[in-house]
Amino acid sequence: MRAAFSDTLVRLAKADPNVLLLTGDHGYALFDDFRRECPNQYINAGIAEQNMVGMAAGLARTGFRPFVYGLSAFIPVRVVEQIKLDVAHDQLPVVFIGDGAGFVYSHLGTSHQSTEDIACTRAIPNLSIYSPADRHEVTACIELAYQSHSAVYLRMGKSDRGDTHQAMPHIKVSELIKVREGIQSGLSFIATGSMARSAQRIADTEFPQAAVWSAPFIKPINIQQVVSICKENKILVTLEEHSTLAGLGSVIAEIASQFAPIKILRIGTNDRFSHYCGTYEYLLKEHGLDEVAIAQKIHAYLALD
Repeated sequence: MRAAFSDTLVRLAKADPNVLLLTGDHGYALFDDFRRECPNQYINAGIAEQNMVGMAAGLARTGFRPFVYGLSAFIPVRVVEQIKLDVAHDQLPVVFIGDGAGFVYSHLGTSHQSTEDIACTRAIPNLSIYSPADRHEVTACIELAYQSHSAVYLRMGKSDRGDTHQAMPHIKVSELIKVREGIQSGLSFIATGSMARSAQRIADTEFPQAAVWSAPFIKPINIQQVVSICKENKILVTLEEHSTLAGLGSVIAEIASQFAPIKILRIGTNDRFSHYCGTYEYLLKEHGLDEVAIAQKIHAYLALD
């Protein structure tokens, strides 16, 4: 996923000298190709993320297309005020890349884990939120973010969960993508980011008749499409490597409550921090987001129906 991001950004920068990459002292090896191919379009702003966002805003005002990169615990969480006032308020076309969303930087503890970034950014006007599931969606989302005329936050999660798509999908901003056909079972999954691949595997083994949708766009999201999915099912399961508060599950529940009431099981992290450090797989288990725990939660919920 990170390699697809780098390759796409290099391609865009070589075609458009106004594309700039700003980093807060992160991603050295990741940007080897960018520094080699576009050395004059690379800015290391140092460990000064607030200043970096201000720089990006000024550059955008003069016609540049800044891409601002950092760990998602810092971009956007540390710089929410600057994103709101310096960029979104004036609808500047700055793309924010939050790498390591969720528990990717598991060993580094709570300071580097990010399960609140969607919640922090959803309510900021003029700011879109993209959450690609695999390298194919990353490539498409980076290109769409470049074409956008206002600010975009793109979160990237775990890069080695496997491909959700066999080839590059045709993606339109706001639309969900069906990645697994269902057989009118009354149960469907809507997942985003790293959880899209988990949803596919869980459906394959535990719920073979269920459809699976990937949600690469949290905001905007196609309301009519969500309503249609709600009307076609009895139960929806939302999956995200993010808090259940104000994330994907909340978006779907808000739409359903207004237009098409349906039972929704929102699966994500609970309202707490990690108790321990460890591997990425360990953190998923601690928070009940490993595939075994997810399947158990769904079965328990269905038993109550």
